[in-house]
Amino acid sequence: MKTDIKTNREKTAAFAAIDIAYIAMSVALISVCSWLEIPATVPFTLQTFAVFLSVALLGGWRGTTAVLVYILLGAAGAPVFSGFSGGIAKLMGPTGGYILGFFFSALLMWCFEALIGRKLAVRALSMVLALLVCYAFGSLWFVNIYIGKDGSRMGIGAALGICVFPYILPDLLKIAAACFISSNKTLRRTVRSAG
Repeated sequence: MKTDIKTNREKTAAFAAIDIAYIAMSVALISVCSWLEIPATVPFTLQTFAVFLSVALLGGWRGTTAVLVYILLGAAGAPVFSGFSGGIAKLMGPTGGYILGFFFSALLMWCFEALIGRKLAVRALSMVLALLVCYAFGSLWFVNIYIGKDGSRMGIGAALGICVFPYILPDLLKIAAACFISSNKTLRRTVRSAG
């Protein structure tokens, strides 16, 4: 009996260590993907790809935890956001809503996984809906925070034209890439067997 308890504790500790390692790797992936950018009002980055891939590969709770840790690191000042930036000011700035939107995107994907499953079609649909959640949250945030040089506020139509429409095709390509990579059976089996 004592041997069984000890074995269970060892297994739990091993899984916890593996979970932490995978979460840390995902945080690093999201950070690196945020640094690969094309500057714009809302920079073109690969963050969306990394967020979706992390949740798709690691599963709901580990993937969502990775996204949350990424946001908290950035808020604490670690240079994990685009342009090697970080800090609460960046997070509370006009484009911070898109970063915060990643968390709600991950939560939505987790809900889909828990309620419907993990088949490719479900993952793809959850990513598209999660992208819409990120767009909606980020755009509403942008409209409420952004103030032009003349002191004027931007309307939702103008914000969508700057912050969403130019990104739709690239983001759909990122979703396709995340679906493709997360469908690799060997990779999925390796990550899943560790958690």
